[in-house]
Amino acid sequence: MHEESTVQNGRIRQTNFHDYRILRLAEMPKVETVIVANGDFWGGIGEPTVSVVAPAVVNAVSAAIGRPLRDLPLKNVKLV
Repeated sequence: MHEESTVQNGRIRQTNFHDYRILRLAEMPKVETVIVANGDFWGGIGEPTVSVVAPAVVNAVSAAIGRPLRDLPLKNVKLV
């Protein structure tokens, strides 16, 4: 929602959390976690699930507003 890395003169401008805005706990929606056993060798819970968060959020927002979104972060997109 807020995360954005910007480049200036070939370098990332954000160096740490003082200038890289992340989602705060108070801004977080309620999340229900369901762990599904699949019997495969690879699996479990942890970092691999991070890669599906952005597409899931963008798909949910797109469904809610009725049009596809093509840019991240969402803070730079006009939603209404």
